[in-house]
Amino acid sequence: MPRMKPPDEAPPTSSPGALDGVRVLDLSRVLAGPWCTQTLADLGAEVIKVERPRSERHPGGDDTRGWGPPFLKDAQGRDTAEAAYYLGANRNKRSVCIDIAAADGQALVRRLAARCDVLVENYKVGDMARYGLDAASLLGVNPRLVYCSITGYGQTGPYRERAGYDYAVQGAGGLMSVTGERDDLPGGGPQKVGVAVADLFTGMYATVAILAALRHRDATGQGQAIDMALLDTQVAMLANLGANYLVTRQAPRRAGNAHQNIVPYQVFEVADGHLILAVGNDTQFERFCRVAGCPELARDERFARNAGRVRHREVLVPMLAERLRTRTRVDWLEALEAAGVPCGPINDLADVFADPHVRARGMTVTMAHPLTPKLELVASPIKLSATPVTVRRAPPLLGQHTEEVLLEFDLSREEIALLRARAVIG
Repeated sequence: MPRMKPPDEAPPTSSPGALDGVRVLDLSRVLAGPWCTQTLADLGAEVIKVERPRSERHPGGDDTRGWGPPFLKDAQGRDTAEAAYYLGANRNKRSVCIDIAAADGQALVRRLAARCDVLVENYKVGDMARYGLDAASLLGVNPRLVYCSITGYGQTGPYRERAGYDYAVQGAGGLMSVTGERDDLPGGGPQKVGVAVADLFTGMYATVAILAALRHRDATGQGQAIDMALLDTQVAMLANLGANYLVTRQAPRRAGNAHQNIVPYQVFEVADGHLILAVGNDTQFERFCRVAGCPELARDERFARNAGRVRHREVLVPMLAERLRTRTRVDWLEALEAAGVPCGPINDLADVFADPHVRARGMTVTMAHPLTPKLELVASPIKLSATPVTVRRAPPLLGQHTEEVLLEFDLSREEIALLRARAVIG
């Protein structure tokens, strides 16, 4: 009799994943770690998500399971216990409930780590050492292990014991000092970015680091420890603004929707709303001026080169703003696109997911979930020709795969029953 496909499993694909055969033990929660491990899973890795069992004092699992509304709706349209936040970072994983605060739970994690290629954790500095699950201990068990720690401030330095939160790191790492409207304008003041970019960038940098460490491991047979910090990542992602400061020793300030180094490169009001004008070079500025009916500005020595436009932005931008307010958004976008001038609308998320290009690029994915026949999620942006990203499993229910995974690691049903009776697993 043919094997029945479980409800959370996507149809098999003929192409192997780039990370087929890589097994990841995921002891991370919330966003930075799960974002990293979801990326690895999308690329074909087997990811085992270790979560806290339910108890009288704790609902169990990744905290983001309860970070709603919104929550996943079941087939009858009722809210489930699965928050959309959790669903967005945990597909292609299996969930195993283990109490790592218990000695038997620690022994079980060591047993799993001995047969894994990668371990990802984001506990506070020192927590894993107290459990005997730190990098030194587990590399002693499995010298080929790639052990990735993700914390707010890293394993070293005076802030290492601080809890790390994206919001605090956006502030401490300088991002909020350059995000938001100028202080002297309405609405001025520091702003955080609308998504948790320090978490997300750290997850992506962690993915890169893990892949580099796996290549080294495959070449030498030696695993290693990776120390990822949200603050380090936030400082690195300042990019050109960080370089600007190091060259000038002058801290850049908030510029609202304008660019620090390019003019005109900002949001402008038009007759029926707003649009983005992103003139990246002098040729594009000349084209824009022709479309806008002011070719003389491109010949003005103050504005002909970008450096001049930056120096004289307080003169130029009001002149452009006056012209842009005379026509509608559609009129401007059609004319500027035809002339090869970079521009674009400001979409809300309804516009984004209805956009024909976004749809053509396959940026949503639909799968069955144990609680509903149809779950739609944002897809991976990674496009590989020979080893494409695959969606094999919906985000798991808490402890959905505990017994399945432990049997694969050669625990007997009797051992599993005993661990469950002691509340070590769930």
